[in-house]
Amino acid sequence: MAGEGGTLPGADDDGADRIVCHVDMDCFYASCERLREPELRGDPVVVGMGYESGEPHGAVATASYEARARGVESAQPISQALESLPRKARGREDPDLDPAEAGYYRPVDLDYYREIAGEIKAIIHECADRVREVSVDEAYLDVTERTAWTVVNGRPLAEGYARYIKERIAREVGVPASIGVAPTMSAAKVASDHDKPDGLVVVEPGEVRAFFDPLPVEAVHGVGPVTARTLGEMGIETAGDLAAANPTTIRERFGERGRTLYDRARGDDDREVTPTGRPKSLSRESAFTEATADAGRQRETVAGLAADVAERAEGKGALYRTIGIKIVTPPYDVNTRERSLPGPVADADLVGEVALDLLAEFAGEEIRKIGVRVSNLQFDAAEQARLDGWGDGGGGSAADSGANGQSSLADFDP
Repeated sequence: MAGEGGTLPGADDDGADRIVCHVDMDCFYASCERLREPELRGDPVVVGMGYESGEPHGAVATASYEARARGVESAQPISQALESLPRKARGREDPDLDPAEAGYYRPVDLDYYREIAGEIKAIIHECADRVREVSVDEAYLDVTERTAWTVVNGRPLAEGYARYIKERIAREVGVPASIGVAPTMSAAKVASDHDKPDGLVVVEPGEVRAFFDPLPVEAVHGVGPVTARTLGEMGIETAGDLAAANPTTIRERFGERGRTLYDRARGDDDREVTPTGRPKSLSRESAFTEATADAGRQRETVAGLAADVAERAEGKGALYRTIGIKIVTPPYDVNTRERSLPGPVADADLVGEVALDLLAEFAGEEIRKIGVRVSNLQFDAAEQARLDGWGDGGGGSAADSGANGQSSLADFDP
């Protein structure tokens, strides 16, 4: 067993292939609540806002896998979540409701989640020389100099090192993590999503293309629902289809971003693991199961997303000068609207008011997806150093959020 921050026996640093671990905490907020209340383990857990009396609007921040099996999704309006999964307290009080069909709801507690994230951060920085912290529950680790792809007893040493990281997090912090190991960042990201929860998937050099080929095209890092739909209309359903497509055609349709997606589907990704800077924007999105023209549902969704984005910004000490919305209408037309403010503010009520005003332009229209964003961010001096580290930043899109059940705070998916 390696000492803290040490190299496992047999590791070497002269291999030509990079070794990247993508550490993704499983339903992190729900896992933190279970750590605080062990009796919640095994039951559906929803973390969000708006389920208490006097809170008319809210959204789901995280749904455990048990809750997701009952139809609860990240960024879903809390009213819809309660329809799918009644509160456990209500289950005890309503004689017509089976308590086994109910779940636990807990409010977002960012200070507590950051405390737990700090413990995880300490471990991953001891285990890697280079770390890219994407969000409070996700990070890339370059461990090339800590281990090797050398196969011993049928398994690469890199797998053993990733298991060591995973077990340290479980033992010392008490929350589960899924880890993907691969020679590139994009392949490691897909690998960590491949066997959730509590998974460990290793993609060795030379096997990346074969690993990608049968996966749905949505698995390619950077392909969101809108892009996947467009690719599907082009007859591209799997990552293998994308890898075999004409790169010129893909670039003509999606620009340089298309070439990036094409390369990733083929296993080509030369990005290095580098530290993350402060985010330029924070956003949340929510998709309706079916497009709806129901003004009440649309307004409730916007209000819940706005409240969540404003709370996240407040928790990061962020001020914002611009408030915007994203509206996706059938078939898949993306519309964005924004309003600039005279100066930077931190005002949750204002975020909601502006977002609802911008929504009014789409009155009477059917909407598939809604997003709310604050941008042109400024940070308190005390927050800047922290956000240079364990804060939200590049490396993911809002479309990536479904994999771990927790909405990403990143720029809107193009």
